[in-house]
This record gives sequence, structure tokens and C-alpha cells, in this order.
Amino acid sequence: MPFNVHPSYISDFMALKGECKIVCLTASTAPMAAVLDEHCDLLLVGDSLAMTIYGFDSTADMTLDIMIRHGKAVASRAKTALVIVDLPAGSYERSPGQARRSALKIMAETGADGVKLEGGEQMVKQVAALTSAGIPVMGHIGLLPQQVRPPKLFEVMGRTEESINQLHLDMEALVNAGAFAIVCEGIVEPVARALALSCPVPTIGIGASCACDGQILVSEDMLGLFDDFRPKFVHHFSNLKGVIAEAAAFYRQAVNDGTFPADNNLYAPAAGVSEQC
Repeated sequence: MPFNVHPSYISDFMALKGECKIVCLTASTAPMAAVLDEHCDLLLVGDSLAMTIYGFDSTADMTLDIMIRHGKAVASRAKTALVIVDLPAGSYERSPGQARRSALKIMAETGADGVKLEGGEQMVKQVAALTSAGIPVMGHIGLLPQQVRPPKLFEVMGRTEESINQLHLDMEALVNAGAFAIVCEGIVEPVARALALSCPVPTIGIGASCACDGQILVSEDMLGLFDDFRPKFVHHFSNLKGVIAEAAAFYRQAVNDGTFPADNNLYAPAAGVSEQC
């Protein structure tokens, strides 16, 4: 097998269900992974980086190679958190074979612990193909961002009987196909609660319910760095955008008034030697 899977990592993660709340955040760079690792049970290399890092309008322009590049960076610095990489749109939907090839490439080139894909019943064959190949799969039901293209708006799920029934079918299908956990996104609270309480594997909420086994946010949202749009479920636990702006203003002032660089930022030459940077 061209990648190293640690089954105990997945089983340990699954064992958190009912024991404690599971803490998940996204990460797309090595420095961010290093900072978040000790505080998280799972780090998701999410295709949301299309917006937060690259400035795209949606996740549609993400490629497998871009996800692999960021997945490798995150996996290189994560020591205890499970690292899961999103399969980007267009890399798995066509067939189980396509999904398997894409997931194998991610696993072999990043050192991640598994992959995530969006969709329920319609993705059962893909999930089964991956799990039968020994690739841990995290499912994703409810609001599916890869299927939303501007100017279409995100739509909350679970407001109709048809939608509620489909969500339960999707959850059951993913569990039966071998998913080790399921993200529940943008689902009305009572429905999300019912899903979480009936699901035998961990459920991770984002705009769902506190009854989910854990929660996930995009780190740039959580840190107040990204505000192109702000879904209701986002809470800013800090305002790093303001901190960075203030630091940049101080830097500009110091450069303009000549206080930076100071003497202790400069190199003093040794006697008779021309020193280089």
C-alpha cells in the first residue's frame, strides 16, 4: 500500500464520541497547523482555502494538486491531531475509480490520516471504494459548499419533510459505507440534533447543533481574518485582522520616521571584514 494508515488513530478519534466534545478547525499552512495542533482533535485541510487563502468566489477552482500541497504542509507540523484533507470538487464525483485514484494520491503525497468528501446516498459507491482500499473517509451532509456557485446563496437544510428524510438516508448510507465521522453543515437545529443522537459515528457540526459530538469552524473565520461574508454560525473568537492592521500601521510609522531598522537590527562589521547579510 503506497501510504501508511494508522487504524488506531481513527479508532481513537471515534472513541471520543460520548466521552468528550470533539474540537476541529481548518488549517492550510504549516505554521497554522503547529499552533492549532495541541488544541484540536482534528485538523481539516478544507477546500474553503479557495476563499480564505486564494481569494476565489467558491471552492470550484480548487485542484487536487493545490489540496495536496496544503495537506502536506499541515501534516508536516501536526503531531497529535488527526489530519483530514478535502477531496476537491471534480476529483471524485464521476466514479468510484476516480475517487479512489484521487484519494490514493492525497494519502501517498501528504501523510494525511484520511480524506473528506461531500454527499450522502449519491456518494455511497465512492465512499465504499475508498474504505475498501483502506482509506479513512469523513462524510459531509446537509449544506454542500462544493455545489454552491455564486450568485447562488447557501441554503439551510432540513426545513421540509423531504429534506429531513433525505438527511437521515444520507447519514445511514455513509455509516453503512464505512465513514468514520460525518460533518453536518447548515442543518436546522432540531433535525441536526436528531441526526447526532441517532448516528453511531461522531458527528461534527457547523451551523447544526450543540448536540453534535464536535464542532468545526474555518480558522480564518474563527480568528476574524475573513469577512467577505459571515454565515450565522460563525463566531469571531479573536480579531486578528485588526491586530495585523495595527501592526502594519506601526511598521509603516517606524519606517517613515526612521526608528526601524534600529541599531540592533543591523549588522556591525568585524574589524577589517566586509560582512554580508
